Formats: sequence, C-alpha cells, structure tokens
Amino acid sequence: MYLSKVFLDWEVSRNPYDWHRALWRLFPDRDGEARDFLYRVEQMQVGQGVWILMLSAMKPQRESKGVRLIAEAKSVDWLDLPDGIALRFKLTANPTKKIRDREHPERALRVPLIREDEQIAWLERKLEGAASLESVIVTSNPPVFFRKGGSAGKVATVTFQGVLQIISSEAVARLMEGGLGSAKSFGCGLLSLARV
Repeated sequence: MYLSKVFLDWEVSRNPYDWHRALWRLFPDRDGEARDFLYRVEQMQVGQGVWILMLSAMKPQRESKGVRLIAEAKSVDWLDLPDGIALRFKLTANPTKKIRDREHPERALRVPLIREDEQIAWLERKLEGAASLESVIVTSNPPVFFRKGGSAGKVATVTFQGVLQIISSEAVARLMEGGLGSAKSFGCGLLSLARV
C-alpha cells in the first residue's frame, strides 16, 4: 500500500463528485479495473483547490491534468503492528443505517446517524475484532454537496479522532485497505494511524 499527499486544482475540485475521478487519473492505463484507493480531504480552499491524503494499492504517478502529488508516495505495511499497541487514529466517515422506505417497503434507504452516541456505536461495530476504542472525539463536518448529471445530492460526514488499541493487526490491515462505511468516492472511509 502507498500513502500519498495529493493536491487537486480548483478546476477539478469544485464538484465533490469529480474528486474520485480526478484521483483515478493518477493511475493510468487501468480502465475497467477496480478503483483500489481511499482518500480523505484534509483541507479545502475555495478558488485554490483541495489537499488530500490518499491510500492506494498501487504507486500513483506524480501528476495528471489538475491533480498532482505534493510529496513522493510512501510505502506502508500495517501487518507489522503488534497486537495490543495503542495508536492515534483519524477517520472521516458517513455513519448510516438502513431503514425501510414507507412508500416502497421492498426498498431500504440509507440515512445518516445524527446522534453522537449512535455514531460512536457505529464505529465500534466497524472496528469489532480489529481494534477497540480507548478515546474518541466526534466532529460533525459541513455536508458535502455534489452534482451528478442533472441531479444534486449531499453526504453527511463526521470525523472521528482519538486512540484505539489493536486487537488484530491482520483485521486492521483489511479495514485500512477496504475502508470503513459508505461514501468512499466522496472521501470517506480512510482510517489513518499514528504512534501515540
């Protein structure tokens, strides 16, 4: 896996729906393949662009139209983490639950979890068997508004930060590679870890 810091120019970062496609351009000649990367928006400045942290299975190229690496991609391996170690973590996620549509009971709708206790319980379920929470702070983020074709939408996100304890480094590695929760194409799901 490779950890990269990336900058998206304002022209390709105005609509959050385009972020994922812009990042995919750093992996040329892979049309039709699975998009095996996760990312998180670290900072956005209107008129300038978006700064992103990205985790990918392949090493990205240095730049493409409107997107470029800020620093060389760093190779990372999560399997060497000892079980029992405490680490700082950060995760921007879209904690949701599914409910039945009243008008169409055969359909399930994904709705955001609003209460902080529900959001923390969601995170604990996602980490089950991989890590346990020692401390966590939940910060609500402004909604991510996007346009797709002629339609508009929004994604509700929160950022979790705190300390977790590794139960299984293999399970943590799987979570880090696959991400947590939904809305990954909008910058959700990337779990980052650092020494305490």
